[in-house]
Amino acid sequence: RAARSPKMMENKVFLSFTFYSTILILKMYVVAIITGQVRLRKKAFANPEDALRNGGPQFCREDPDVERCRRAHRNDMENIFPFLFLGAIYSLLDPSPTVARIHFLIFCLGRIIHTIAYLLRLRAPTRSVAYSVAQLPCFSMALQILLATTPYW
Repeated sequence: RAARSPKMMENKVFLSFTFYSTILILKMYVVAIITGQVRLRKKAFANPEDALRNGGPQFCREDPDVERCRRAHRNDMENIFPFLFLGAIYSLLDPSPTVARIHFLIFCLGRIIHTIAYLLRLRAPTRSVAYSVAQLPCFSMALQILLATTPYW
């Protein structure tokens, strides 16, 4: 069992943020694995050496299903990375642990639903609603960070 820093254990908001951030990063790894599996199944490789190893140079090509997985992964990077910054800074502002947990939970669920909707091609507007809902806590955290830091600009 890893040694726990007493100071870190006191910050319930940061622990909650860490939990949800870890879930989101694991979800990103799962999407990367799915992308690789779809590449193998569809024989659509980005690199010639991978194509040669898996059937020949003709398999160095794009595939719509692989590209869908890649777009889902890129969308995660465009949204989860900013959340990691915002959530970490927000955790330092000493917000209510319950309110913070709600922020983190809404973002996490929104991103999970977004990915499911993307990969399973769920009917519109499922994906865009999930995206929009997940943005709300990010805007809230960003606004609170700006309000807390404006005296220092």
